[in-house]
Order: sequence, then C-alpha cells, then structure tokens
Amino acid sequence: MSINLADCFEALSDTLADREAIVVDGARLTYARLDAEATRLGHFLQSIDVQPRDHLAMHMRNSTEFVTTLLGALKVRAVPVNINFRYTAAELEYLYADSDTTVAFVDTEFCPVVAEVLPRLETLRHVVVIGEVPADFAAACGAAGVTVRSYAEAVDGQSEVRDFPARSGDDHFMIYTGGTTGHPKGVVWRHEDFYYAALAGGNQYGDPHHTIGELVASAENTPAMSLLVTAPLIHGAAVYAVFSMFFMGAKQVIMRNWDAREALALIPREQVQILMVVGDAMAVPFVDELVANPDAYDVSTLFAVNNGGAIWSQASRDKLKTVLPDIFIRDNFGASESGTDGQLEMNDDGELRMPPSPRSQVVNEDLEPITPGSDQIGYLARVGHVPLEYYNDPEKTAATFPTRADGTRMSVLGDMARVEADGAIVLLGRGSGCINTGGEKVFPEEVEQALKSHPAVFDALVAGADDPTYGERVAAVISLRDGVDEPDPDELMAHCRTKLAGYKVPRSIVVVPEVVRSPSGKADYRWAKRAVATG
Repeated sequence: MSINLADCFEALSDTLADREAIVVDGARLTYARLDAEATRLGHFLQSIDVQPRDHLAMHMRNSTEFVTTLLGALKVRAVPVNINFRYTAAELEYLYADSDTTVAFVDTEFCPVVAEVLPRLETLRHVVVIGEVPADFAAACGAAGVTVRSYAEAVDGQSEVRDFPARSGDDHFMIYTGGTTGHPKGVVWRHEDFYYAALAGGNQYGDPHHTIGELVASAENTPAMSLLVTAPLIHGAAVYAVFSMFFMGAKQVIMRNWDAREALALIPREQVQILMVVGDAMAVPFVDELVANPDAYDVSTLFAVNNGGAIWSQASRDKLKTVLPDIFIRDNFGASESGTDGQLEMNDDGELRMPPSPRSQVVNEDLEPITPGSDQIGYLARVGHVPLEYYNDPEKTAATFPTRADGTRMSVLGDMARVEADGAIVLLGRGSGCINTGGEKVFPEEVEQALKSHPAVFDALVAGADDPTYGERVAAVISLRDGVDEPDPDELMAHCRTKLAGYKVPRSIVVVPEVVRSPSGKADYRWAKRAVATG
C-alpha cells in the first residue's frame, strides 16, 4: 500500500477526531478541526489553480496557519517550501527563485523584505499574508503582477468537504537545508521514502507501520501524549517531530518563538510530557533556568527530552540530571538528506555512538562497507529510503546520493565515522571540518564538547588556524555565560587536557560576545575559521 502523508493525517483525523491536535498561543484545534481547516486551505489552493508538484513557500513563524498551510498543500499534492525567516533579502531572493515558488504564505512582519525581492521573482504568482495586508505591500505586489490577499480572505467560505483527487506515495515533499557550506539546497523526497526515513514508519518507539490502517490503530490505542514543540517549523528537525507525533496521536503545544522561561511555564499548564530541543542553543538556557530556580517551576509531568538537529553537550545533560535524575534523554541523529539515522548515545568521554542499524553503514571511498572492528575511518551512509535529488542541482545530487556498483542508492553527507566490533557506529564529525595538525586528525565536535564542559563557557566552535610548523593548529572561539569572569586561556587549555589527547587541545582561544551560527542555528565554521585567524 502506498503511503502518502496527507492520506495518513486524514485517516488519523477521522479516528482521533476529538483529540486535541495542536495548541498555539492559546488557540486549540482538535484533529478533526485541524483537518477541516487544512481542507479549506486546500480548496483555496485549487481555486487559484495550484497543480500537483507546484512549490508553495512558507515564510512564516510557528502558528496554526503554518500547520494548516502545510497540511493543506499536501492535500492538493503541492510541495511546501520552508523559508527561513532569518534570511536577508539576498538569501531570500535566491531561495524563492531556486525553488521556483509560485505561491507564498508570508507573515505580515516579513512583507517588507519580500517586497524588496518581488520584482525579481519570475515564477511567483500569488501571495497570502498571515494577518493584515500592508497597503505598501499590496502596491508592490500589484506592480509585480502578483495577486495578494489575507489568509482569512483566502479560506473564507471554502468547503470542508474532502473531495480531492487521489494521491500517491510518489508525491513530493521537500526540505531546504540550512547548512553553512553554500547556498541552501532543496532535498526532494517521495512521501513514502520520507515516511520511513524521517518519520520511522510512523513509530519512533518500535517497528514501522506498513499500512495506514496499522498506523491509525496504533495511534488510537496509544495513550494521548503531549509534546512541547520549541523550534521553528521551518527547520527539518521540527517538521520531523510534528509529523512523528501526529502519527502517534499526540497533542502538540507549539511555541511561536523560543523562550526558556515560557517553555517551563507551559509544561505544567499543558501537562507536557516530552520536550523537544535543538542542541545547546535551546537546551542550555532551559537547563540553566531550571537548575537556578528549581522551586519556581513544576516539571513533574515531564519524562523525556528529545534532542535533534544539533549536539547537546554532555555538561548540560549532566546538569539537567541534578534536578531531574530520572529524565529520559533521546538524541535523534539525522539530516535533511537522510531522515532520522538513529538514536545517539554519549559516553563519558563525549563520544557519540549509534547502535547497529540496517539503514546505516560506514563506507570507504569506493562506497564499500568498512569491516566492523577495524580502525579504518569512513563515511556514514544512509541506505534504503533516500531522497530523489537536490532540486535543480544534478551535480550535487550525483555527489551526495550516489549509487553503488550493486545498485544500492545511498545518501553520503561527509560525516566521518568508524564501526566497532559489535556493529555500533562511532561518529567523529564532518570530514570537511577535520583539522590536520602535524598529521594528526582532530574533529572539532570533540574539542567543542570539552570546552563546553567548563562552567564558564556557554558556546564554542573549533576550527583550524594556519600554523608554520604543523600546517594547522587547533583553535577555538568561545562565548561565556552571563555574569562569569573571563577564564585565563591556560586554565581552559588545562581543563581540556583532562578530557582530550594533547594534540587536540586548542592552542589559541578567542572570546567573543556571541558565537555566530547560521540562520538555521547550525555551526558556522566559515565564520569560526575567520575568527580564529584574526584572534
């Protein structure tokens, strides 16, 4: 049976009709109501002649409209395009143009920057504004030959009858990456491949469901859970979480903007059981606030924290366990190009390990699997359900999604790893960031873990700096926690020596007010390399 994301949600909404599906800024929608609102949006899209595989930009913060637009687009077989609202005009112009977007849904606050690029967007035909349509933006749209209306106007009077044409597992879903190695790239998935690779076949805690009937029956019999969604839905990790929890029949409390204190206040108010975070950027302020004021917050309903999309340092995890010793921490490792590859475990040395899995391999330069138990370092590869392509980029598609001689398609992103004798995979870091210091290989992530375990360090990035003797030296750029004195560099280096081999210890450390990350929150190693070179 073919698996389509919209078909799955509709079947769930029929069975779980009265369960709460989402809560956003106090607005509550049941599964049935959310499906009805998405259906209205789908009929609007049909009314403006949106066709299957047309691209629909979502230039929005988290909101009920974001979720209904996402689902409504899938209902008519359109392809949602995630637009990072932190991008500059130049970045947005590239993304809108590269994605061949025909319809854009835009929050009112982002209308000015969209107006800047409108005259150069050749494929854009319609804009829907979430909120009031500013008069000057309406004029800009008119001048560009683009129709514009408010979201309320778009869905007003639209039918709630699900009379859409048949869908298929071959329909497309796309996620634009937010990496730091160049322009964002649109990763194109078949729905069915995305369901298995990114959403674990509808079951994050067991075997995949191979039919929609199995999926619905399992969700119906699963006690209703409550997830607090903290990250912007424009990011892959958040979209993975939202679909995964829908497919388990959960309620999702979606924050419009991240704030650690607000998240802590929402936990007792909404009886939140699972919190999602994206690495240290979210986890550290949350943990610090809770540990500093343990009696101010009731977190008794919370039993799990799910992390994905970025590394959550061991020091912060350990700190959380001083107040929540029994908390379950689940680390999802994956990418826009591979889905969810597996669950990470972090040992006392800060090594990240992933249990053996038939969908993950470590391969050599010839794409052949590396022998378990050898010391050979290779590339982590996803096999099985992998994306179709990078949109409009056949060269990068061929490099990232190669086909082995035996016909196996795979996704190879450049993450370096080795395989232990029991088949477990030890992740070392991205090969492109590896530092070669006198012939020794150093992966930045390991050094960053050591630095962030120092009580004064809030964030850290590590990069190679030119060195006349060793070619490169290990160098770091750090930001400090509020209210702490700047530690002596020798103190930081001594701290790292307790956790790292001598050649991995930073030889220079630059302190900055804030460590710069990409608009998607990922490590910006290009900036780090410039910072350590001038520090």
